[in-house]
Amino acid sequence: MKFTELNLKPEVLKGLEDMGYTELTPIQEQTFPHILEGRDLLARAETGSGKTGACGVPLVMAVDTSLKAVQGLILVPTRELALQYVQEIADIARHTEVAPFAVYGGFEMRIQRAKLDHGVHILVATPGRLIDLLYNSPLSLSKVQTFVLDEADEMLKMGFVDDVKFVMSCLVHEHQTLLFSATMPAEIKKLAKKHLKDPITVELNVKQVAPQNLEHCFQKINSSHHFESFMEYLQQQSPVQAIVFCNSRDNAEKLCRRLSRELESVELIHGGLDQSRRTSLFNRFRRKEIRIMVATDVAGRGLDFSHVSHVINYDFPRDRDTYTHRSGRTARLGRKGTAMTFYDHRNLGVLSEIVKVNHIKPVWHGREPDLKKAAHQKASAGRWHKNGRGRFRHR
Repeated sequence: MKFTELNLKPEVLKGLEDMGYTELTPIQEQTFPHILEGRDLLARAETGSGKTGACGVPLVMAVDTSLKAVQGLILVPTRELALQYVQEIADIARHTEVAPFAVYGGFEMRIQRAKLDHGVHILVATPGRLIDLLYNSPLSLSKVQTFVLDEADEMLKMGFVDDVKFVMSCLVHEHQTLLFSATMPAEIKKLAKKHLKDPITVELNVKQVAPQNLEHCFQKINSSHHFESFMEYLQQQSPVQAIVFCNSRDNAEKLCRRLSRELESVELIHGGLDQSRRTSLFNRFRRKEIRIMVATDVAGRGLDFSHVSHVINYDFPRDRDTYTHRSGRTARLGRKGTAMTFYDHRNLGVLSEIVKVNHIKPVWHGREPDLKKAAHQKASAGRWHKNGRGRFRHR
């Protein structure tokens, strides 16, 4: 379905046209009619499915610009995701008078309060900063028509569930609630049951953890030639834009220094950088001024751009969820992408789980490993325990 087939305001259609958006993604097709009708929604979808647009277009459509108040509230777990959200909504609303704004920690609250006083229609917020503003500013949520809780499962993992419950308890008037989550743990189901009214449930590709337009590549490496194998891959692939993941800040800093001696347009982003620096890198990466971004998992969560052609796991992911998150930074909104992961014999157990549970078809650079044997060995390792004499036996 095309956006022109919907009954959208001409100004909104013009914004979507400027963004190059012509056709709805599957989740947008399934959610738009219900959101526009004002129904509550519980949606589960894969990374990169178009959730931001699914929320952004209806929110912009619903705003009454004559009313100087927050009418749409979006709660997200990270600062980078808040920036991404507000940028997309600003692009959609470019030809309207709708005013979106994002508030998050690490930025001076006085400036955020001044902007809110000036007038904001759609507010994107992280939980901590939103609660700070509710306690320490005249910010009112009494005019909120639609509340969006995005990446609800990630909120749970990051320990924000009590903050989320507090924000939802502040919305005592009639309003619409849209809850998006990649997974549905018990706590999220409980939250949805309490706060959503007769919600429409949408589940897309529940068994498909990784996008099908994403090529999953794996290459075994010798630790003493790790960097050389990585450089050879970069030279062969010549990625348009790549995110390179490391498991620690120290590893990321070392790799970035070494890589910068070999290539241009290389930068580093991690959770220890101050917010202004992270925001600057975030925007430069969006404008394609940075070709290779070395990142840790904490910082990498906000790097969500459609033009990323490659995700490279320089350090092998700690677990399956980490792999899924990292690989989801490319192949977004139907575009093709590549995830390359370097591994050694110690990683075969987790690698077998990644391939099996994510339902992916691996592309092996070099000899294909025996994953069945690795899975068996991993299962066997879990059946040993220490007896009273200090020896180990199967349970």
